[in-house]
Amino acid sequence: MTRLSVNINKIATLRNSRGGNIPNVMEAAINCQKFGAEGITVHPRPDERHIRRQDVYDIKPHIRTELNIEGYPSEDFLNLVTEVNADQATLVPDGPGQLTSDHGWNTWEHADFLRDVISRLHQAGIRTSVFVDPDLKAIEGAKLAGADRIELYTEPYATIYPTNPEKAIAPFVEAAEFAKELGLGINAGHDLSLKNLKYLIDKIPYIEEVSIGHALIADALYLGLRNTIHEYLECIKP
Repeated sequence: MTRLSVNINKIATLRNSRGGNIPNVMEAAINCQKFGAEGITVHPRPDERHIRRQDVYDIKPHIRTELNIEGYPSEDFLNLVTEVNADQATLVPDGPGQLTSDHGWNTWEHADFLRDVISRLHQAGIRTSVFVDPDLKAIEGAKLAGADRIELYTEPYATIYPTNPEKAIAPFVEAAEFAKELGLGINAGHDLSLKNLKYLIDKIPYIEEVSIGHALIADALYLGLRNTIHEYLECIKP
């Protein structure tokens, strides 16, 4: 069964916009778990515009499911991930000032770098996932670099889905099947929502984890966090 990991970055963004500690990020993480989420995702960035490094240290002792930390594998990032002993590190090729993740790794161009990073994380007992486009060559490169999983960058799927679901899903089915043949676990994330999630899971039922933040937190403004998480869990039920 696919697991739902809730990305709580946007809760931190709201807190940071006013200062203080409202909404409380740690309380949000605890509640997401209580309401049924099977993982918590955070993506600390160098400018700490949403999740802060200290948030990660504060949250980890309260995570009883899984903590997935996303980010560019700088030295600071790797130190953070290993110090808190994250369950999973998702490696993304974002630049320091990037607004949001918008492309996957060129796993061949950065093969040596990724291999060294993944080896270091494995030595610390941390599962690794490499953020990739639905590109077979990139997926093969992730496997050769030693990744445990890939995370498929699903914005292109979400963009095309409203007008042509079959066209939208086709490259992702092909990519997922190829990754499965290579023995890689498959995660997915970016712009997944209540509108497009069920179709994705129906077509690729062996996705192990979806990481969803922006749409889920936006839905929670209208539905409440408990109801929203339940709605997303319904989308991924087999």
